[in-house]
Amino acid sequence: MAELSGTDQVVVVGAGLAGAQCASGLRRGGWRGRIVLVGEEPHAPYDRPPLSKEVLLGKTDTTTLDIDFPHLGVELLTGRRATGLTPGVLHTDGGDLPYGALVIATGAAPRVLPGAERAHLLHTLDDALALRPLLRPGLRLVLVGAGWIGAEVATAARAAGCEVTVVEAGPAPVPGALPTEVGRAMAAWYAEAGVELRCDAAVAAVEPGAVLLADGSHLPADEVVVGIGARPATDWLAGSGVELDAAGAVLVDERLRTSLPGVWAAGDCASYPSARTGTRLTVQHWDHALQSGGAAAAAVLGADVPYDPVPYFWSEQFGRMVQYAGRHGEGDESVWRGSPADPSWAVLWLRDGVLRALLTVDRPRDLTQGRRLIERGTPLDRARAADPAVPLKAAVAG
Repeated sequence: MAELSGTDQVVVVGAGLAGAQCASGLRRGGWRGRIVLVGEEPHAPYDRPPLSKEVLLGKTDTTTLDIDFPHLGVELLTGRRATGLTPGVLHTDGGDLPYGALVIATGAAPRVLPGAERAHLLHTLDDALALRPLLRPGLRLVLVGAGWIGAEVATAARAAGCEVTVVEAGPAPVPGALPTEVGRAMAAWYAEAGVELRCDAAVAAVEPGAVLLADGSHLPADEVVVGIGARPATDWLAGSGVELDAAGAVLVDERLRTSLPGVWAAGDCASYPSARTGTRLTVQHWDHALQSGGAAAAAVLGADVPYDPVPYFWSEQFGRMVQYAGRHGEGDESVWRGSPADPSWAVLWLRDGVLRALLTVDRPRDLTQGRRLIERGTPLDRARAADPAVPLKAAVAG
């Protein structure tokens, strides 16, 4: 196990999924000292993916994680905001917490627009509970951003009978995360659902009763939801000695260690080196939070295992299950399995014949098999891989 300096107390700051997994993993992994989990929100740790689905649709009011912290002997401090860090001490608005080891898991904060006080975000449970009663038949809702959250909120809002317009600055849905040709294949889903999608339309500000576009035009809006991405919630680390990248993510090594001795980081706020992809990754999705939280606990306990999983995420939107595994890059060859006009289809990205990433739409077997092929670095036969009738595992190059 790791040798702590000064105290046997491990402090985990950030009570989202990564922090919760880390705290519980420490105890289950054999840590016998004190474990303190510090969270800024007033709620016990909860799951975020259902916020844009079950919670927004009124199917549940809570998504609390099924972890018995008192039984594990984990002290949970909610409503405590981290304000700074000096070696051996975490500073919070509720007092200082000394540590022998610290895990930073403060996640990410949503990006905002001018006039943000007139708009809604969907980042926390309270955000979802506040937005839910506003979604009613005939409500004119403008969603800024056609990313994963925008599509999911649009799905729920249409189910509630709202008149929905989605405004996207990029040329197609999910810009940045997916190539334009793939995003355009998803654009038809908006029209099918009765959602107006406006691409290449940047938003300048949210105004009373309207959204001001960069071209000077206005979109009438009874309510506005902004989903334009998030940045690591690490401003509180200024002057701490913890090295950050240009975007504010905590730079960690392959064991999730930061530049400050005795401090690790996990989840949305961490940037880790991936030998698999040959670059650093900052991943803001559920699976990474789950896995990196457990990996950080293992690292504190002394494990010497590099963290480099195949990235994975999913999104349920417009009656479809969209899943993505791996990480594609410029120069990768795209191979379509089926057509966007089909009920289900997929896109593969190959580099030198080896599967690097795939996106699937209602093709769960492709996702499961493709994820394993990415893990193993298996070359594929391009022609067989392009045939949606051939299982991916049977498309291995002979």
